[in-house]
Amino acid sequence: MKKNFLSIVTLVLVSCFGVHGETVRILSANDMHSAIEKMPQLAAIVDSLRAIDPFMLIMSAGDNRTGNPYNDLYEPVSYPMVSMMNLIGFDASALGNHEYDSNVAGLAKVISLSNFPYLAANISCPPETGIQVRPYKVFDVKGIKVGVLGITQIGENGLPDTHPDNVKGLAFQRPEEVIPQYKWLTEQCDVNVLLTHVGFEVDVELAKQYPYYDLIVSSHTHTQLEGGEIHNGVLITQNGYQLPRVTLTTLEVENGKVVSKKAENIFLNNSNRHSDAAEALLKHFKNSPEMERVVGQMLSDIKGYDALGVMMCDAWLEECNCDIAFENYGGVRYDFFPAGPITVKDILNLDPFMNNPVVMTLTGKELSDMLIACFKADRNRFPVTSGCTAVVTYSDTNKSSIKKLELFDKDGKKLNMKKKYRVVTNNYVASIADSPREDQGVRGDVTTSDLIIHWLEKKGAVDYQGRSSFTEKW
Repeated sequence: MKKNFLSIVTLVLVSCFGVHGETVRILSANDMHSAIEKMPQLAAIVDSLRAIDPFMLIMSAGDNRTGNPYNDLYEPVSYPMVSMMNLIGFDASALGNHEYDSNVAGLAKVISLSNFPYLAANISCPPETGIQVRPYKVFDVKGIKVGVLGITQIGENGLPDTHPDNVKGLAFQRPEEVIPQYKWLTEQCDVNVLLTHVGFEVDVELAKQYPYYDLIVSSHTHTQLEGGEIHNGVLITQNGYQLPRVTLTTLEVENGKVVSKKAENIFLNNSNRHSDAAEALLKHFKNSPEMERVVGQMLSDIKGYDALGVMMCDAWLEECNCDIAFENYGGVRYDFFPAGPITVKDILNLDPFMNNPVVMTLTGKELSDMLIACFKADRNRFPVTSGCTAVVTYSDTNKSSIKKLELFDKDGKKLNMKKKYRVVTNNYVASIADSPREDQGVRGDVTTSDLIIHWLEKKGAVDYQGRSSFTEKW
């Protein structure tokens, strides 16, 4: 049975707000991805909880932006989300990899508009970038020192998972290279928090290496935890994508040490209360008729990233007059679309990155190598394709590497590894799929989302129920 907002908060208050010595409470969000429609509910929850404990801290573990065109296409970019976070009263945010999506100048502007600090100890920002990031912040909560160290995500290429052009001039270090440098901070604080955007599995390893942290506020992998999990004595919290829940963590402190930890989820999806001030702000930011313009019809409910990814690639293939198209799996941003009208907003939610198409001439072997390189760069997720299908055989059930890759054309025949094909992907994939190829491609001046919109306007109606472009084996 679904609980309403009042019953959820009542349960949390009863379970978490009893007095057992000095108490520190932290409300944490992660991977909000421009969920501005949820912010009025979050604001109401925060108002209720802060009425009980005005010293409660509110933190985001990053990826505040990218996922809603009302936010991501606004000028200045991400101002709606920043305004909502300012209104709610966030105390700190980590830098998620998508914070860099509007490049260095855009990030500097976002930070300048924010009433809270961004924390990342493993980034170096030269003064000329205008980016003001702190490695840590110490909060005084009723005389208790709460030290928060921020960590930003680093991919296989040594950069965050964004286009390399977006982080030009910035330098990054691995978390394990910098966290030990702040051991002194943990010795001076009563409560120690890692505010990270590196992924749940990485945070579990960090908990093993640095057990002197009391709490890791985790993000990046959209891992839905039930409250939190204890690993090596360290409490780790994380919620899913676009604010399905937030987490209230209660830490009891005695004699300068945390003696008990508890984390509970608060559901936003079931909340029927909202902040009037946040609702008015939301209405202002959503005043854009163009976003609601219908560009096509979906004939059936579509489930799965595969199916929607194939639709994206079909559009790119036809609009760019290519033989084959492919997109990294992580570039498909939702996995369900109901039958009915498709709007401009829907496409910009599906493909929100403002990427451009890149058209290349590749041999079958070069294409195969590039698909494998994309798999590795995209956290071991095989790309979606159009114009060809794939049978992927992995080395193990964890999909840690590809043992064999077979590619087939639209007639079911194996691709000729020596034949040349006209291939389209986007500029982000072209940058991360580091594989040998003679043709580096030509970048178009339209966005890939514009290609999909134009294609749908010509098609009128589409049906991608059950579509997939690859088969997996072990």
